[in-house]
Parts: sequence; C-alpha cells; structure tokens
Amino acid sequence: MMRSVSVWKQELADGTHTSRLAALYCCAPEQTPTQAARYAAVLDGLETTFGSHTEAGLYSAPGRTEIGGNHTDHQHGRVLAGSVNIDMIAAAAPNSLNQLRVQSEGYDLCVIDLSNLVARKEEENTTMALLRGECEAFRQRGAKLSGLDVYISSNVPKGSGVSSSAAFEVLIGVILNDCFMAEKVSPIAIAQIGQWAENVYFGKPCGLMDQMASSVGNIITIDFADPAHPAVEPVQVDFSKAGLALCILDSGADHADLTDEYAAIPSECRAVAAVCGGEVLRDVPFETFLAKLPECRKQCGDRAVLRAFHIYADNERVAKQVAALRADDFDTFLQLVTESGLSSWEYLQNVIPAGYKEHQEVAVTIAAAKHFLRGKGAVRVHGGGFAGTVQAFVPVEELAQFKEQMEAILGAGRCHVLSIRPEGGAVL
Repeated sequence: MMRSVSVWKQELADGTHTSRLAALYCCAPEQTPTQAARYAAVLDGLETTFGSHTEAGLYSAPGRTEIGGNHTDHQHGRVLAGSVNIDMIAAAAPNSLNQLRVQSEGYDLCVIDLSNLVARKEEENTTMALLRGECEAFRQRGAKLSGLDVYISSNVPKGSGVSSSAAFEVLIGVILNDCFMAEKVSPIAIAQIGQWAENVYFGKPCGLMDQMASSVGNIITIDFADPAHPAVEPVQVDFSKAGLALCILDSGADHADLTDEYAAIPSECRAVAAVCGGEVLRDVPFETFLAKLPECRKQCGDRAVLRAFHIYADNERVAKQVAALRADDFDTFLQLVTESGLSSWEYLQNVIPAGYKEHQEVAVTIAAAKHFLRGKGAVRVHGGGFAGTVQAFVPVEELAQFKEQMEAILGAGRCHVLSIRPEGGAVL
C-alpha cells in the first residue's frame, strides 16, 4: 500500500503504528521504537540509493522455525512450523524504468529488466534468478508489472537456519502482490511462487515448508500430500505458558558450499520411491518400502534407505506432535522433538557433512546443548542441517544460564531467544 514517504516517517516517529509493531514483534509497546526506527531507516535507504520518491510501501517477511518434520516436505509429507519475531523489511516505490531494482543492505544492487523474464542458466544460484523467477510467476498470474525500487534490511541472520532465503522470497512476493495484482494471491500462493522461483530459476530443489511458514505465519501444520493444494491448519500453542523458551543456536558453520549435500537428500528419497513404484515416499506405503528393502538397498544404497526410514517416522511424528500440543501435553511433545533429532542424526544423516572431520559444528552444538540441559527440554538439528542452527526448547528458569553457557562455546550473540510471530508476510 503506497503512501506519502513524509507521512510514513511522521507516523513512525509519533507512535501511530505502535500496536501494529508490538503485535508483529511480540514485544511491549515501549519496545517498539527500535522497530519503528528500522522502517524509517529503509525509507532513508530507498532515498539514498535510488533518489527521492513521493510515495512508498512498507513490508515485512519473518524468519521461520521448523518445529517438526525434518526434510519431510519435499516427500509430500507433514511439517510443523512457525514464523518468528525476526524479519526482513523493505521500502518499495515506483520507478519509470520498467526495471525491478533491489538493494539489500550489504549486497550488490540487483536490476531486472521486466521485459525479459526468461530463466537464465548463468543466473542460477543468484539473487537475480529469484527476482526474475518471482516476477515471471506473478506475470503469469496476471500482474501488470512496472518499474519498482526496493530497499531491504534484515535482522534474520544469513545461514542461520531460520531461513533468510525464504524470508527474502516471501518479502518480494508480498511486495509484488501488493503493488501489481488487482486480485491478490493468497499467502499460500506467495509461498508456492517463492518455491517455484527457487526450483526453476535459482536451481535448488527445495521443499515448500520454509516459504509457507514465513508467508502464512504463526504456528501451522502443513500436509503436502497434494502439493498444489497443501492442507494448512493453525496450531494454537503458547510455549511460554508451558515454561519453555524457544532458542535457535547458531553453530557458526556456513552452508554456502553444501548445496550438493542438501540436494542429495530429496534425490535419494525419490530414488527409493521410484524403486517402490512412486514419485516420492508419500506415494509409497511403508509396508511396500519394507517389502522392497533388498531391492532399494541394491539400487539406491544404504544411506538412501536409512533416509527413507527417517522420512516415514518423522512424518508420523508430526501428527503426534500436533496432537500433543493441542492437548497441552508438553512432555510428550518434547519427547517427540528429541526422537526427531536423534532420527535426523542417525538415519537422515544431516548433522555432519560427508567426510568432514575437523569441522562438525552442528554436532558439537547439539552435544553441548544436551549436556547443559541435563535431560530437560529438547534439542534437535534445525532445518536443512549440515550447517546453520540447532533448535532447543529450554525451561524458562534455566534460560539465562543456558544462554551464557552456550555463548561461551559458540560466541556472543549466537543463542537467539525467539517468539512465535502471529502473522506471516505483512504489508505495514
């Protein structure tokens, strides 16, 4: 929604948007000036980078936390996920150049000619690919695209496992939807557009969970049995009432060079499914998989078979986690989180990259967190794995000590205490 830049700045300064910001960032009203200043800063960044604009829109897309279902989404399984109170924000304003110009703080300027949105092989694995792909997806849905300048700022740590890439895709989707669609697409469609751009233009065979959690918001469970029409249900839960704090532990490992490790998981699972007569594991009954086990081992290898065991079990665990949360049975929920983490390490094998010896940061982070929690709470690898982050549910009374102990090992600022954000991609 475009409004006068001067009006935005005045309202941000005088507290007009306090209640909106308090809800988005899960904070007290007196804590919102910090967030208001972030939005004022992206308006300034827009002007500094692209020149003055009379009007602009303000937008937000949150990071996400995967709570259940590790790597189940790309096999059309179930997941449990939530949006969190760190985000990417943007100011966007029209230009007369028929170009999408995007400046993210700390990165190179990206410029897309809106008259040429064909996928380019040389752009794979670049931000340009994501932008071009999303523009094309919206064009196919009837968007009347025209020139737009976008300035982005983020407090979602890159490579942190809370999915800065999905937040970026959702943010761009929210902006294009608001600016160019006469009939707005749904948050689910925005997530699907982000995944399509990442799969087809960026060249990464990701699932849909990250984008969906960021776009839809709050805690949701998603069943991807029909990926074109995923079933999304809210799950009402307040971890603070259970005496639990949600922590995301940054292991310090970078996943930039691990694309092949990530791509191998869906590829191997699909290979197992193919032996059993399906496209993905969700197509294949577990009993059929067991009957075909010797053939799967011979054709796909044992790692692929072990990964399939994980997918089947974690898919069932999601349903049990949802039932436990809806019954306020947090002991069962925590036990299921622990089981999922063990399964990811032992069967899915996405904690230590193949052949790594000196660098096993995620494994060390898990070991230290389990030691300090002494059997309380729960710990598991978070998201794609191999690098990035670990998730921990920590008893509130032990949070301060746990944070201090973990940051003594990982470094200051690497234990993020997060809240579940009640809204996904947002137009301020």
